[in-house]
Amino acid sequence: MIDLSTFYLGRKLRSPLVASSSPLCKDLNNLQRMEEAGAGAVVLHSLFEEQISLETQSLDRALNANADSHPEFTSYFPEIGPYDIGPRAYLLHIQAAKKALKIPVIASLNGVSLSGWVRFAREMQEAGADALELNVYYLPASFETSAAQIEDEYCELVQAVKANVRIPVAVKLGPFFTSLPHLAYRLECAGAAALVLFNRFYQPDFDLETLEAAPNLKLSTSDELRLRLHAVALLSSRLNLDFAITGGVHAWEDAIKGILAGAHVVMTTSALLERGIGHLRQIEAGMIAWMERHEYASVAQMRGAMNAGNVPDPGVFERANYLKVLGSYVARTA
Repeated sequence: MIDLSTFYLGRKLRSPLVASSSPLCKDLNNLQRMEEAGAGAVVLHSLFEEQISLETQSLDRALNANADSHPEFTSYFPEIGPYDIGPRAYLLHIQAAKKALKIPVIASLNGVSLSGWVRFAREMQEAGADALELNVYYLPASFETSAAQIEDEYCELVQAVKANVRIPVAVKLGPFFTSLPHLAYRLECAGAAALVLFNRFYQPDFDLETLEAAPNLKLSTSDELRLRLHAVALLSSRLNLDFAITGGVHAWEDAIKGILAGAHVVMTTSALLERGIGHLRQIEAGMIAWMERHEYASVAQMRGAMNAGNVPDPGVFERANYLKVLGSYVARTA
């Protein structure tokens, strides 16, 4: 009998397959269907910093403070769109999900500043959330802001939240850091229990007819997985953190690769949006079949089998592999 159980954020999960934060998670019926389809846990849709600011009446002040920098500044402020159910409704949603589900419910906060985060992190805990995911979505635009300042802010945020909650805290990061291993170590020291790698940055496209910047959202593909595999394989053998891979998990092969790299869980959203929540069953069935063929009895047994600490040539995860990859390509001459 294959044992799919894994530990993540202090909880034993029946499966490493986790439904990540998305609009699907706004609906309690969807959450129940995710549990029935085999999800080991669910990450609720994010509560955005902008929503917290709206409730505290600080959003208007924030916009006006920056308005002088460019007359069209406010036009670039992100639309909250379908996520906009408000902070109070979000807390009620946590309570309803906890009553309806047996699997862990992970709340999600999306933003970058300390404003409101600590208070709502505490209230999410009180509402019953089993853990908290800090989804730090930040693209610096100031010439005065250094990389060191940004990393300091991330660590200060984690420290502040952890000082006010007892539940485990995961940090969802983007890939754009000069030294991800150093930041990961600092976040561990700041109190993070897990890293979720990587956030996808949804950037606007240019409309060539209207000459305007237009929203552009494309779902992930399995091709995006390799960046995540590399990071988790490099870090998982060296840090005492849980790791989650998010972005690019569409098929059972993707899930297996993520666990072999060292992930405790693999998260999926785009695949569920494209193929339906029931697709979780197909991923699980494929995982079990592969594990049986390769004589793995459990997820715990195979986790990290291909990370940097276990492969014969750890250099494949470092610069030495760069020349090998380039040298392996054979161009067509005809």
